[in-house]
Amino acid sequence: MTSAARTLALALVVLTVLTGCGSTGSDSTTVDSTATAPYPATRAYPGVAVLTDLDYGAQNAGTLLDVCLPADVAEPASAAGTTEPATTTEPTRAAVLSVHGGSWRQGDKDDVAWRSVCEWLASEGFVAVSVNYALAPEHPFPAGIDDVRTAVKWLRENAQVERFNIDPARIGALGGSAGGNLVSLLGAGGSGPLDSGSRVAAVVDLSGPADLTTAGFSLGGVISTFRTIQLAYLGCASYSDCPQARAASPLYSVDRSDPPFFVGHSLDEIIPQEQSEALVEKLRGAGVSVEFVTVEGTRHSIAMLDPEMRERISTWLRDRLAG
Repeated sequence: MTSAARTLALALVVLTVLTGCGSTGSDSTTVDSTATAPYPATRAYPGVAVLTDLDYGAQNAGTLLDVCLPADVAEPASAAGTTEPATTTEPTRAAVLSVHGGSWRQGDKDDVAWRSVCEWLASEGFVAVSVNYALAPEHPFPAGIDDVRTAVKWLRENAQVERFNIDPARIGALGGSAGGNLVSLLGAGGSGPLDSGSRVAAVVDLSGPADLTTAGFSLGGVISTFRTIQLAYLGCASYSDCPQARAASPLYSVDRSDPPFFVGHSLDEIIPQEQSEALVEKLRGAGVSVEFVTVEGTRHSIAMLDPEMRERISTWLRDRLAG
């Protein structure tokens, strides 16, 4: 090797050390879970105020959302225990939409585990919004994602921006299981700026199915009972005539305009990890920034939220929604 070649090689090594190697394909960071309870995120956050059952204009009357406010943003407004935002000199805050799981057919923002997720996000300084959405089979696709998009638009309205001191350009979304599918579809759907309409600036997807088409069957082998659940959600009698399966799959909506993603998936859980691997690879191939964390064991969705995972996600959200 010539002197010039050795100099160039050394320079490349130094540059690699300084800049680090970006993840490619479906590369992930694998961690061990330290969780000792089925839903480790479930705990109380006494300083957080919760405004319950707010109407956000969902298609079906009675489909509501909750807002969880950081301690320094809200204070009691009456002896009845209701709360309203307090006057604050804090900078305008980022907001995070929380979307529950339940196979698109059940689940609720009032569930103790998902209420705890909302309060946890608020304890990290975000205005957290926990949304209920139309459920299958009574309300098949696209009713659920339409409601989630409506919630983001509601959050950007001047009334909410002023009431909750939100920066409408700094809205993220977190979901698990079916909710992970919905927030991924929220992030991958549409195009253009991430600070208007129903677009979001960051997505946290935990255990979300990425491909609901028959092609997705090969991604780790989705069990037959889950295929039946998917068909009911899609409003299809069979996969042979179900064009909405592709529209409901975030894998097929990815483009370079999508926001950064944090994807978490356990290695031996009910939704095959190959579903998330395919989404991560597609996102990275489009030039979208992705942090992919795989967790040893079988914990599904928000059951992965042990202290380490909560810290990873909250730090990632703060970085991506920093303004």
